Amino acid sequence: MRYFIEVCYDGNAFHGSQIQGELLTVQGTLNKALSTLLRRPVETFGASRTDEGVHALSNMYHFDEVQDLHPQFRYKLNAILPHTMSVQNIYTSTKDEANARFDATSRRYRYRIYKKKNPFLYERALFYPFSIDRDTLNKTAEVIKEYHDFETFSKRNTQSFTFLCTIFQSYWEDAGDELHYVVEANRFLRGMVRALVGTQLQVARGKYTLDEFRKIIEAKDCTNADFSVAGHGLYLEAVNYPDDYLVQLDLK
Repeated sequence: MRYFIEVCYDGNAFHGSQIQGELLTVQGTLNKALSTLLRRPVETFGASRTDEGVHALSNMYHFDEVQDLHPQFRYKLNAILPHTMSVQNIYTSTKDEANARFDATSRRYRYRIYKKKNPFLYERALFYPFSIDRDTLNKTAEVIKEYHDFETFSKRNTQSFTFLCTIFQSYWEDAGDELHYVVEANRFLRGMVRALVGTQLQVARGKYTLDEFRKIIEAKDCTNADFSVAGHGLYLEAVNYPDDYLVQLDLK
């Protein structure tokens, strides 16, 4: 049986999501916990890679297991995992050879910014005490939806063979004392969301005009983008699949 695990985690506690040798990562931690619980080596496969410091409210991993899972499997697994990581739900799939990564229809990210110093938001959002033009941010977010080639917003040394992405949502919204950027696409490139946020903020601060922002996108040159915004402001919010693709299990 192929099982899907929905996890959330504090990105500050890990060196990214993907296994990197002996470094502490989300995938490595999940593999170790599953192997301990099932008493055999377990390898998981993730839906979306997140960089060091980037959080996840919902990321999906799949793994295979011959036996039915224990009725208290979720509770037992959470008891093994560190406090910086939690299993939210466990699913099976209606599709043969289901794949957490390749079958996902979209991923949604949220970047959180706050202007007034707040110790409870430290390393949970980006402290950005600068004057920005809110109307300009709305316009840059709309411009982004007009494009499909995002090579400008991809870090170098990527394993991607194409820079084409379809943007389903791109907008800024107020959330109490915070300002959030929400973007959803069929796929994302390495460092793409942070680069989109950083470059838009530069436009909103007057460094570039909207026309220059378009030229930055069309240049397909990552040296024109701003990747400097911190990872701890970024959250993977959802990984979406086709309707009726996942069946949630009633596990405690």
